[in-house]
Amino acid sequence: MFSRRVHPLGACTLATLLALLAGCAPGSNLPPLPPPTNTAYRLGAGDQLRVLTYNELQLSNTFTVGDNGQIAFPLIGTIPAMGLTTNQLETDIAGRLASKGILNHPSISVEVTQYRPIFVLGEVSHPGQYPYIPGMTTLSAVALAGGYTYRAITGYAGAVRNNGDSQTVEGQLKRDSLLQPGDVITIYERYF
Repeated sequence: MFSRRVHPLGACTLATLLALLAGCAPGSNLPPLPPPTNTAYRLGAGDQLRVLTYNELQLSNTFTVGDNGQIAFPLIGTIPAMGLTTNQLETDIAGRLASKGILNHPSISVEVTQYRPIFVLGEVSHPGQYPYIPGMTTLSAVALAGGYTYRAITGYAGAVRNNGDSQTVEGQLKRDSLLQPGDVITIYERYF
């Protein structure tokens, strides 16, 4: 029987090479993505809203924030909603209804009924668009997308996030990192 011996220097070279490759893994050089802030949620394109105008059923309805960041409200027209909180939008709608003389002392309530979706790309079984659910983590998004493929890097992911003022931030997420509506998550492919 022949036995092949590995030269000690060869084992060190192999270990160094593997360490270098691990450091070059896709997304490994991204900075950590800051966690979601605890401030009030800012509306964005694709959010669905329920607007209730008390004692005025004809002015109560469900609206979607359009790509232009606005909603079309009856008797008022288009109202900017992108970047506002639900409280700010309530105040804006009430002010417009009162200033146009449509209602005296309007009482408005705005709630998000469906958040804009997240997107999961890369090494998952079913990449695509998925509904955002408050409290969602990177791992739960991967589960919605059918789980990791056998080639996936499972310890972290990349993400692109709109930080609320139309500027995007790119960074790295851990498996238990909380997501925000509109996040675009990339699961990277491992080299070995």
